[in-house]
Amino acid sequence: MTFVKLFLTAFFWGGTFIAGKQLAGQVSPSCAAFLRFTIASLFLLLLTRHMEGRLPRIRFNQLVWIFLSGLTGIFAYNLFFFTGLNFINANRASLIIATNPIFISVFSALLFKESLTPGKILGLVLSVSGAMTIISNGHPWILFQTGIGVGEIAILGCVVSWVSYSLLAKPMMTTLSPVAAVCYSSVAGTIMLFFPAVYDGLFQALPGYTLQHWAQLFYLGFFGTVLGFFWYYQGIQKIGPTRAGVFINFVPVSAVILSFIILNEPMTWALAVGAILVLSGVYLTTRPAQTSP
Repeated sequence: MTFVKLFLTAFFWGGTFIAGKQLAGQVSPSCAAFLRFTIASLFLLLLTRHMEGRLPRIRFNQLVWIFLSGLTGIFAYNLFFFTGLNFINANRASLIIATNPIFISVFSALLFKESLTPGKILGLVLSVSGAMTIISNGHPWILFQTGIGVGEIAILGCVVSWVSYSLLAKPMMTTLSPVAAVCYSSVAGTIMLFFPAVYDGLFQALPGYTLQHWAQLFYLGFFGTVLGFFWYYQGIQKIGPTRAGVFINFVPVSAVILSFIILNEPMTWALAVGAILVLSGVYLTTRPAQTSP
């Protein structure tokens, strides 16, 4: 069941790109992000209380880390995510975001003195090349002439936000459990998202949301955030972080397949080549180091 749950987690996370794309143009980015994490935060509070026996008390020195985590991983990431999906296809967005582990690895090496092996350096080169291939539709040299579109810039903002969030999580989880850290950063990010959502007409728009909109928001909040997180950390406890982390590579694969089936998004040669380069780079960067017998 552990492997089934991890595979479903990757499937759920891939599906967030589909649900986000379906909401694009119908629900504003700030409203979609706020409602997604309002739903997620309610379930995360219940989950944290169930797993910890109570909601852990927050010490004053933890507030800064919670605020910064909410700002980067929830507030900024989701505004960039929903904004980007207004401009580009879900399959392209998922493959650009798939470069996250590469940059987390690189900045962990720079900031925390973790090893940066030749394999990781090659993985970085391959993934960046793949991302450039995807962004430019197979003509990377055009980027130096025309630049990058708004949608691609927003999705690259997701990468920057998530890398920042992941690096902040390291010191934060020295004093909080993973579930409590995610819960409190989710609540903090939701509070921040409330203000731009209200500015964008949240209360005026709510009566116009259809059952389909709420189903997509619930999917993003519960399946794409809470259940995915819970099953992923269960997998880490059962089989370890290295083996569980392998399943993350299925996220862009499931997103590309679902976008083809549900959204009728085309699979171009540039997307296929870029996907191979990105996933090869992620594999080289995240594979465990070989130890001598």
